[in-house]
Amino acid sequence: MTTPVLLCADDYGLAPGVNVAIRELIAAGRLTATSVMSLCPFWAPEAAALRELADKADVGLHFTLTDQTPLGPMPGLAPAGRLPPLGRLMALAYRGGLDAGEIRDELARQIDAFTTAWGGPPAYIDGHQHVHQLPTVRDAVVDALATLPGAYARRCGEPVGAILRRKVAVPKTLLIGALGHGLSRLLDARAIPANDRFAGVYDFATTTPFAALMPRFLDGFLDGPPGRNLLMVHPGLPDDALRRVDSLVEPRRAEYEYLKGPEFAALLEQRGVRLARFNDLSRRPTAAA
Repeated sequence: MTTPVLLCADDYGLAPGVNVAIRELIAAGRLTATSVMSLCPFWAPEAAALRELADKADVGLHFTLTDQTPLGPMPGLAPAGRLPPLGRLMALAYRGGLDAGEIRDELARQIDAFTTAWGGPPAYIDGHQHVHQLPTVRDAVVDALATLPGAYARRCGEPVGAILRRKVAVPKTLLIGALGHGLSRLLDARAIPANDRFAGVYDFATTTPFAALMPRFLDGFLDGPPGRNLLMVHPGLPDDALRRVDSLVEPRRAEYEYLKGPEFAALLEQRGVRLARFNDLSRRPTAAA
């Protein structure tokens, strides 16, 4: 018996090297989803290349509200034409300082940019730097998902015990999970499908090899109850475009090299893990079941 896991690479569209790495891994059967930053200039020109792999992976929207240029005017959040860093966005969200209309309009623009280049709507919506969990943002995301039949969302919460046992970036992982409680309530209330379990958070500055982290991420799924398991990764090949827009460079290379290599394949076999798309994941049993 195998355990299905959705393995999702974030940030398609951010840079050519990220795009190439993700496409190679999907083609090799080492990824089953990727999240698209449709406001980035490397999305539309490289959508067709990804579309050739559409039968191998879910492709969704990575809603972005930090550090990039929005697709339309946002005088409240991006008065100078650039979205704020994550810390400022979070402060505004929790002070009630986000303009709901601005957020909804930008989400609609990013969905339209995705759909125009892809030829159809996103299979799911999540958030760059997990912004889809924030107050005001999460309401816009859930409302958008409700208009996309069959689309799912990403939950970022994990059982506290699993986080403590893993001993990987514990404070960061606990914070990200805690931020998602409100989103989870909205998803459940609207009966929008989402993963039950989540993993993949670590300190990108760590000296621990990615090969040592992956077994811990997978073991959290294997030790817990059955459910829809989603593992987040960030593979990429460093290039000048990536270095201009993001500080996460060498960790992307390390993830890419590990995911494409024989050590990862051996780990999947040893742990009895099967990489799967969302519709192939097992739902968590309910009390009625």
